[in-house]
Amino acid sequence: MIIIIIMVGLLIGSFLNVCIYRIPREESIVYPSSHCPSCSTSLKPKDLIPVLSYMVCRGKCCYCREEISPRYPFIELFNSVLYVLLYIQFGLSLQFMAYGALASILLAISMIDYYHQIIPDGMVILIFLIGLVYKAVHMLLYDTSFPLLNSIGGLLMGGGFFLLIAIISNGGMGGGDIKLMGVLGFWLGWKTTLLMMLLSFLIGGGLSVLLLAFKKKSRKEAVPFGPFIALAAFITICWQREILTWYIERFFNNL
Repeated sequence: MIIIIIMVGLLIGSFLNVCIYRIPREESIVYPSSHCPSCSTSLKPKDLIPVLSYMVCRGKCCYCREEISPRYPFIELFNSVLYVLLYIQFGLSLQFMAYGALASILLAISMIDYYHQIIPDGMVILIFLIGLVYKAVHMLLYDTSFPLLNSIGGLLMGGGFFLLIAIISNGGMGGGDIKLMGVLGFWLGWKTTLLMMLLSFLIGGGLSVLLLAFKKKSRKEAVPFGPFIALAAFITICWQREILTWYIERFFNNL
């Protein structure tokens, strides 16, 4: 099963590369078919095998020999890693499928925000719709009540807190970050959103220092916050219980 999940992750990761490249340019993700961005040659099926095609062509276009960014196989592999981690946590379940879809969208958003400093509204809306469908299906399958108040509380807490930061800092937090945190709060509920927000700031602070230290970003450049929100959301989804247990044992048992 793990092998199948890895293969699916690679294939979807390949599609994510199309989205990451085309969506910021406001191009269709369906038409035209995949092509080399340098020479515009349409790619054949043998050129579209995730990771393997990149390795066979030694990181270059097989037609014009222009360098291909290692970002492409990285996204494919990273998406597979996310799927495997989710499978370990949730098994082959409704949660796995829903969180897998969320993880892939968050990965695409992270890369778009990092390179273009935008979080597309369409992708945020897609997250909200998938979350709504997931909660409704979960309610029908497991005969549970729809956690409407908890979800709305998470949306207001996440989006509202980031909106407050944007107002106080006079634009220090982007509108895309506010909307993304809001829809993730809808997914997770208000209690879990608290942990996600805390992790996003801890991760954001640590990784920002590393980006500056390795000169990936300069002090004058804005560091996009979307990737930090996405990473915090994924960590919260997979390991919130372990984190809370560690925190309680670490700080409260010593009182």
